[in-house]
Amino acid sequence: MSAQAVSFDLPADLDLAVKTTPAELAAQIRLMAALKMFELGKLSSGKAAELAGMSRVEFFEMCGRYRVPVFNYTAEELQAELVQDVEQARQKE
Repeated sequence: MSAQAVSFDLPADLDLAVKTTPAELAAQIRLMAALKMFELGKLSSGKAAELAGMSRVEFFEMCGRYRVPVFNYTAEELQAELVQDVEQARQKE
């Protein structure tokens, strides 16, 4: 699979403002984009990890560091999961 390049202009001194090298800044922008797109449900964890340039395990670690939920359940989905878990626990008694 071939990669597609995306380019955009940044303020000239942005790397200095965030106290990082241009390469580190590029990596951070990719990570932040991957985290947000994953959080919004736009990317799977695998694709987000690929965008961030890391393994899925490393990406999940970054999710934890930046407080991005790994599981995005709606309230209804969460309630259904909990009801199912309670029912399974009762059946084992």
